[in-house]
Amino acid sequence: MVTLSKLKLLQVWLRLLLLQGSWNFERLQGGGWFYALAPVLRVLYGEKEMQKIAREHVGYFNTHPYLAPAVAGAVIRLEIERASGKDPGVGIAEFKEMVAAPYAAVGDALFWGGLRPLAAGVALLLAAKGLVVAPIVFLVLFNALPLWFRIAGFLSGYELGMRSVEFLQRRKLPDLAIRAKETSVVLLGGVAAFLVFQLLEGEHRPLWLGFLVVPAVLLCGFLARRGISTLLLVLLSSALIMVCSIFSEDVVVWLP
Repeated sequence: MVTLSKLKLLQVWLRLLLLQGSWNFERLQGGGWFYALAPVLRVLYGEKEMQKIAREHVGYFNTHPYLAPAVAGAVIRLEIERASGKDPGVGIAEFKEMVAAPYAAVGDALFWGGLRPLAAGVALLLAAKGLVVAPIVFLVLFNALPLWFRIAGFLSGYELGMRSVEFLQRRKLPDLAIRAKETSVVLLGGVAAFLVFQLLEGEHRPLWLGFLVVPAVLLCGFLARRGISTLLLVLLSSALIMVCSIFSEDVVVWLP
């Protein structure tokens, strides 16, 4: 069986960081996908066969960029088997089509819908307390898990081939996405309450007014359970804080 050097695999992994560099409406990530795999395909098939193989990889392709390395690792394993004369058991194009859409859906829910608001909520809380490390904390929290999936997914895909799907199944990513969203809502509710109490204390207002935020937090939690976008809830929480800031003085004037 053909073997690939670690340097070639590293080259593919690094190129996957540029997966969406040539994104377009016709083939989406197709150009970046072929660019990433080109070093390996050139070793396996040589320059003469590259044009034929390129047609299979430069077409339509779209998945979540953080989970694309898992697809790439498995495809490389399938290409090695095909180049060695073995039957991979399934067409490479069919395998890509089979996993790309589910990976995209799971990745969007976990990374965009769960992890990003969660990291933003932690950073907002630190920023509200006046800590200048808040942006750094956001970058670390938001990039640590995706980086792990980029590395572990690529390695498991290269080692297991099609069976690498089990690697992601065992992680129960849909459940993890739900937990991240729920945690984000609770955290953002805490941030909203902290900012409201801080505002009231600074203006010498009755602190019990801060408990008026509680129904809004419970409402946000209910909406999150119903599938409403967490990012939208972040915007609603921010709007609530602004409203409290603007009208807090008027509310106090009308109090007995």
